[in-house]
Amino acid sequence: MDLHNILSRAATVLKTKSGHRFDQLEIAKPKTQFEALNLLKITSKLSPIIGNLFEIDAVEALTAAGAFKRGGTWIRQDPDFPDVLYKTGAAVEAGFEVKAWYPFATEITGRFKDSQRRFADDQTHVLVFAWVLDHMLFGKPRLLDMSIVSARSIAIARDAHYHKPPDYLVIEPLDTSARKRNLQQTNTSGYKFQGTTADMERARKLMSKWGKGADRYQLTPKYQSLVRELQTNFEYRLDTNYAKMDRVVHEGLEAFKTKVMSTNVEGRSIAEWSRLFRAGKTALAFELETRFKIRASRTGPSIAAAPEPSSPSSLSSESEYE
Repeated sequence: MDLHNILSRAATVLKTKSGHRFDQLEIAKPKTQFEALNLLKITSKLSPIIGNLFEIDAVEALTAAGAFKRGGTWIRQDPDFPDVLYKTGAAVEAGFEVKAWYPFATEITGRFKDSQRRFADDQTHVLVFAWVLDHMLFGKPRLLDMSIVSARSIAIARDAHYHKPPDYLVIEPLDTSARKRNLQQTNTSGYKFQGTTADMERARKLMSKWGKGADRYQLTPKYQSLVRELQTNFEYRLDTNYAKMDRVVHEGLEAFKTKVMSTNVEGRSIAEWSRLFRAGKTALAFELETRFKIRASRTGPSIAAAPEPSSPSSLSSESEYE
């Protein structure tokens, strides 16, 4: 099978995992409202563990699939990229990079910095899955839904969205192919302009000499040298929020977020649950007592001492270029 067929058939197998429960973990029902509100703040920290559990389940499911019994072996790579790989010994191998998303967290915080160059053969797909607890506040984690998209398409969307010279630069890594495998650089970086208005005018004047299409992102060494000339001659700041999955403006990922937030669970959409969890403590306390039978403690801390719940999951409250 060629790379496209491997990824297509594997995606069909993996999509059957929707609804899967991760029996290895369980959050007990909170005994008090104070405990419940604190759990709301920290439950998202299970995402790395749940992502790793899914990688293990994925390898087992793909290994058991009859379509893959010849030519290669599915393996889980930790910490190598991608997380799940069809190992054949060929120069280019198919695989999946896995990202877990808890939709009551602030956003899909996983980053995707890899250069487009790394996906010249479109050999890697990114699998993003949303998970929730069985009873929203407690229970076992379960896989709510997933999206599988081309890694190359994400890298292209990211570069098109961020690269706005001279105000914002996306810069390719230097050629490190001669180095040992663990020392090779594959990540792009984002830089935000920090100069004065006069500096900006000078930068634009410099760019005017680049010719037609100067603002369109290009991988060529010539174009990258021009971008680095801007970075050298003017003040730029490394953007630490660059390339978060929630901000690359990829059509498939945006559609997935919309779908997840509208999914109905336990009588409410995920978006409605999110609004409830962000509601004032009085409204949330009422819901905790009437729906979940979780009452305020008479002897312990009050609900007023608990932290405020998280902000919405599909929209970031942060500045994009902080």
